[in-house]
Order: sequence, then structure tokens, then C-alpha cells
Amino acid sequence: MATILPVEGKSPRFGKNCFVAPNATIVGDVEMGDDCSIWFNAVVRGDVNSIHIGNKVNIQDGVIIHGTYKKTSVHIGDEVSIGHNAIVHGCTIHEKVLIGMGAIIMDNAEIGKNSIIAAGAVVLEGTKIESGAIYGGCPARKIKDVPSELISGQIERIAKNYLQYAGWFRDANEAPQPEGEQVKG
Repeated sequence: MATILPVEGKSPRFGKNCFVAPNATIVGDVEMGDDCSIWFNAVVRGDVNSIHIGNKVNIQDGVIIHGTYKKTSVHIGDEVSIGHNAIVHGCTIHEKVLIGMGAIIMDNAEIGKNSIIAAGAVVLEGTKIESGAIYGGCPARKIKDVPSELISGQIERIAKNYLQYAGWFRDANEAPQPEGEQVKG
């Protein structure tokens, strides 16, 4: 069963139709929209600051999401895919973004809509990623604009696929709905 715990009187809140893997950890001031999935060994730690997650967000295996005490919270827009073992720390990620496997997004970074952060990229503190761009490397630099076919062929496709994958687990009744508070619309 997933670890879902209150911290300092604040409990995680879940939208409708969310999947949380049995060994995921979600604690504290975390608010999640509808149709989200938190995968195996992912940690969403809203203990030192708040974490707001939009609708249709998938947080893949081994991802860590955290903020900085009294300084930086995390805001994630709709239809965001965060790849395996990425670290998202105290930043803002706008809607329809793909964060590649092993990428690191640091405090006060802002990732614009329809963007891709390449696998292994390091987005330094305070970096502003423009909408519709692909960034990669360490430190992350603009590689090129996102071609329109990548928005539907990668960003939207991956978000949609993860809705399907989560359904496989919910349908098998192997992982019950999270027991935190339900988000009221």
C-alpha cells in the first residue's frame, strides 16, 4: 500500500480517477487533479512547501518532487509527463510539458507550455524555459523549437498513454484509490 501521510496537519488531496502505485510516497501539502498517476518508487514530498499538480499528470517511476522550506513550492500544469528518475524541485511546469528521464529541474525554474526537457538535462535555478522549446544538456540550453508534430506525437501521446497504463492497474483492483482527502471542485 502506498505511503500517504499528513505533515503538520496537512494531508494529500486527490482528484478523481487517480492511480498511486503501492510503493509510492505522497506526504503533506499535496493537491492533485483528476486522472493523475504516481508510479512505483515515486516520492511527492509536500512537507516543507506545497505541491500543486494539475489534471492528467503522470509522475513516473523513481521521480522525486519537493520544494524548499518557506521559499519554493511546486506547480505542475495539466497533461505533464515527468520521466523516470527525474527530480522536480521548487519550480513551475506549465501545461503540456514532457520532462525526460533523469532530468533535474531546480528551484525557481519555469518551464513554458508545450516544451520538452531532454533526458538527463539540468535546468538550473531560476532558468526560464520559453514555451514550445526543446532544452537539453547540463546546464540546459535551447536545442530548437518544438515542431508541431512533437506536441501531438510525443507530449500529448505520452500523457494519453499513461492514462491507459494507469487504467490497467485500477481495472485489476491491485491498487486501491488513495485514502487522502478528495479535492472538492
